Amino acid sequence: MEVIVYSTPNCVQCKQTYREFDKKGIAYKVVDLSEDEAAMSRVRGLGFSQAPVVEAGEDNMWAGFRPDLIKKLAA
Repeated sequence: MEVIVYSTPNCVQCKQTYREFDKKGIAYKVVDLSEDEAAMSRVRGLGFSQAPVVEAGEDNMWAGFRPDLIKKLAA
Protein backbone atom coordinates (compact mmCIF):
# COMPACT_ATOMS: atom_id res chain seq x y z
CA MET A 1 0.00 0.00 0.00
CA GLU A 2 1.33 3.42 -0.94
CA VAL A 3 1.14 6.12 1.73
CA ILE A 4 1.19 9.74 0.58
CA VAL A 5 1.45 12.72 2.91
CA TYR A 6 0.23 15.96 1.34
CA SER A 7 1.92 18.70 3.33
CA THR A 8 2.90 22.35 3.44
CA PRO A 9 6.15 24.02 4.47
CA ASN A 10 6.62 24.75 8.19
CA CYS A 11 3.65 22.54 9.12
CA VAL A 12 4.05 21.27 12.70
CA GLN A 13 1.41 18.54 12.33
CA CYS A 14 3.12 17.39 9.11
CA LYS A 15 6.44 17.02 10.91
CA GLN A 16 4.76 15.09 13.73
CA THR A 17 3.17 12.80 11.15
CA TYR A 18 6.55 12.14 9.47
CA ARG A 19 8.12 11.32 12.84
CA GLU A 20 5.34 8.90 13.74
CA PHE A 21 5.56 7.13 10.37
CA ASP A 22 9.33 6.90 10.79
CA LYS A 23 8.95 5.44 14.31
CA LYS A 24 6.52 2.83 13.04
CA GLY A 25 8.69 1.99 10.02
CA ILE A 26 6.01 2.99 7.52
CA ALA A 27 7.32 4.19 4.16
CA TYR A 28 5.62 7.30 2.78
CA LYS A 29 5.91 9.80 -0.04
CA VAL A 30 5.66 13.54 0.63
CA VAL A 31 3.84 15.86 -1.77
CA ASP A 32 4.33 19.59 -1.09
CA LEU A 33 0.98 21.26 -1.70
CA SER A 34 2.62 24.66 -2.09
CA GLU A 35 4.49 23.36 -5.17
CA ASP A 36 1.92 21.02 -6.72
CA GLU A 37 -1.24 22.79 -7.87
CA ALA A 38 -2.88 19.58 -9.11
CA ALA A 39 -2.41 17.93 -5.72
CA MET A 40 -3.79 21.02 -3.97
CA SER A 41 -6.87 20.97 -6.21
CA ARG A 42 -7.39 17.27 -5.58
CA VAL A 43 -7.09 17.60 -1.79
CA ARG A 44 -9.43 20.60 -1.69
CA GLY A 45 -11.86 18.82 -4.03
CA LEU A 46 -12.04 15.96 -1.54
CA GLY A 47 -13.08 18.47 1.15
CA PHE A 48 -9.84 18.78 3.10
CA SER A 49 -8.69 22.21 4.26
CA GLN A 50 -5.81 21.49 6.64
CA ALA A 51 -2.46 19.78 6.31
CA PRO A 52 -1.29 17.16 6.43
CA VAL A 53 -3.66 15.05 4.41
CA VAL A 54 -2.66 11.39 4.50
CA GLU A 55 -3.74 8.99 1.79
CA ALA A 56 -3.15 5.35 2.67
CA GLY A 57 -4.66 3.18 -0.01
CA GLU A 58 -7.84 3.84 -1.95
CA ASP A 59 -10.35 4.28 0.86
CA ASN A 60 -8.25 5.60 3.75
CA MET A 61 -7.70 9.37 3.96
CA TRP A 62 -7.53 11.78 6.86
CA ALA A 63 -6.33 15.27 7.75
CA GLY A 64 -4.18 16.40 10.64
CA PHE A 65 -1.85 14.51 12.94
CA ARG A 66 -3.62 11.24 13.78
CA PRO A 67 -1.36 8.88 15.76
CA ASP A 68 -4.34 6.56 16.31
CA LEU A 69 -4.77 6.02 12.57
CA ILE A 70 -1.03 5.70 12.00
CA LYS A 71 -0.98 2.99 14.69
CA LYS A 72 -3.74 1.13 12.83
CA LEU A 73 -1.70 1.27 9.60
CA ALA A 74 1.30 -0.18 11.41
CA ALA A 75 -0.70 -3.11 12.80
